[in-house]
Formats: sequence, C-alpha cells, structure tokens
Amino acid sequence: METFDIPLDLESRWEWIKFQLRLRGTNLAELARSHDLNERAIRNAKQRPYPRVERAIAEALGLKPAQLWPERWNADGSPLRQRPNRAETNSVSPKHTEKGPVGHSKTKRKESDA
Repeated sequence: METFDIPLDLESRWEWIKFQLRLRGTNLAELARSHDLNERAIRNAKQRPYPRVERAIAEALGLKPAQLWPERWNADGSPLRQRPNRAETNSVSPKHTEKGPVGHSKTKRKESDA
C-alpha cells in the first residue's frame, strides 16, 4: 500500500482507516479488545496523539504509525511529543520518598491512641 493513498484530511483519514480495517476483516472494537483497550481509547486516537493505539492501528494495516500520522511521528519512528520530557521529569511523585509512599497527616495514629 502506498502512502499517497492515505487521505491528508483527518476526518477522511479516519474513515479510510476504518474502511481498511473492515477490508482486513476487523474493526476498531475488535482491535480494542485484542489490545486490552477500551473502544473509547481507540477512538481518542482520531483527535489526539495516542502512540500505543496508533501503533496498534498501523500494525493491523501493515503500516508504520508515521505513514498514517506523519504530523504525530518523527522520521526515526518515535512519537512526536508536545512535552517530550514530561514523563521523565514527573516520574517521581513528590508524595514518595526513598522509604515508600508518604501517608496523609490525618491518617497517622498517635502513640497514645495505640
């Protein structure tokens, strides 16, 4: 399949994707079930970047995600992110320490209550 067959318009592209899935004997609902996703999660990929879903759809069509969504993927095959360092900088929650999660102050018991 040539990439020039894929519509550039987002709405037309989504309809093209659904049509191509039907030609292959599947649909978005079956794709969601086979990848342990909610069908709504699959449909979210229409409007916003969702790399996991985009990979699943592209794989089902025998394409690379960058071929379906060139505006969302880099040439090297990595997702194009609006905030590329977000996951790395927020990986440690301020509510966690080296010893484990920090409890809420109201949940601590006083030794006199024990």
